[in-house]
Amino acid sequence: MLVNFVKSQSLYFPPIVGSAWETTNPLSLGYCQENIDNLSQYLDQTNSKAFIMLKDGKIVFEWYYDTFTKDSLHVWNSAGKTLTAMAVGIAQREGFLDIHDTTSHYLGTGWTSLSPQQEEKITILNQLTMTSGLGYATGTDHYCTDPACLVYVADPNTRWSYHNGPYTLLDGVIEAATGSNLNTYVNQKIEATTGMNGFFFPVDYNNIYISTPRTMARYGLLLLGEGTWNGTPVLGDANYFQAITNTSQNLNPSYGYLTWLNGKSSYMLPSADVQLSIPGSAMPNAPDDTYAALGKNGQIINVVPSQNMVFIRMGDSDGTSLVGNQYCDTIWQKINLLFCSGEITKNSKDAEINIFPNPSKDFFTIKSNLKINKIEIYDMTGIHYVLPSKNNLINIESLEKGIYFLKVNSDSEEQIKKFIKE
Repeated sequence: MLVNFVKSQSLYFPPIVGSAWETTNPLSLGYCQENIDNLSQYLDQTNSKAFIMLKDGKIVFEWYYDTFTKDSLHVWNSAGKTLTAMAVGIAQREGFLDIHDTTSHYLGTGWTSLSPQQEEKITILNQLTMTSGLGYATGTDHYCTDPACLVYVADPNTRWSYHNGPYTLLDGVIEAATGSNLNTYVNQKIEATTGMNGFFFPVDYNNIYISTPRTMARYGLLLLGEGTWNGTPVLGDANYFQAITNTSQNLNPSYGYLTWLNGKSSYMLPSADVQLSIPGSAMPNAPDDTYAALGKNGQIINVVPSQNMVFIRMGDSDGTSLVGNQYCDTIWQKINLLFCSGEITKNSKDAEINIFPNPSKDFFTIKSNLKINKIEIYDMTGIHYVLPSKNNLINIESLEKGIYFLKVNSDSEEQIKKFIKE
């Protein structure tokens, strides 16, 4: 608890009432105006509505696009999963539940199509870590929470699969355990202390969090403060916070409790069906200690403890993926170029080989301070492609739209990078 308190005290926290929020001049951080403009232009071109960057809790950038303002509301989509994870942690700290409890204890038997014996093995922890072993019945909505939609694929803890149904049903677990619905519980336990002003809104099977951009930034700041707001514990459980933001199982090292992690040995895509482990960091241009809440169409919270930094992005689809770790990584490419000196905030090893632009439609360039000996390109099924190249400029016009992997061999090492053909 002392560590959380000290961390919280090193940050600025805005008042919980009113619009006051201290700022930091980006030029004082060594950023160049031209590079700042390039970042903002990229965000505008990729259908962003809002972007806020915090340094030490203070606003460095606060940009809005089109008719969007600081008072506009926007969905978080799956970026709200981390908020639910924190609510579960608070409920556990208050003694209402234990994450090792079987889910059936709170939802009753028959919440899936499994046998009672199979269902009894699924715990709240499995819901938090995407390891329930459940899949979707053929032809059903991948957001469906009806028992008939949730079928047996594997035993719990043997398969990692990004599955919205079991996550959404955590709402029912919280309500059964605490006696309060999710909105009431989150408002009382999180929003009231932090000045957040969002709410969960039912959309079909989903319960989607909606808020202003500043509320999203406030939540990012709460995460940076390790669950403590201006000296006041909100989560109140340091061990649980560490579990949120560290590898939660050995199947996908880049996933904590409903939270994406960077700098791990491999990562998996947010798919209920594809079981593909990809070597390397999910966001190679971001600092290794970055953790993130990511939602459909590019709803983003990035937290970087080593830099005391948070950034959030709200907006429409950037045209790449449902949960845009690749889009997020491209934003990091722009952030790394903000400094007038050209300083890269990523550690030097991971910055040695970079792809730019990424995503790309026709060409991309491999930037490296290493001597490159061999370049290989594969799709997600392992098919190898030979493409025209000259001076590290790769022509990808012949590729279909999708996700690909670039394997680069240099004198010192081999690196694998992911890129997207638009």
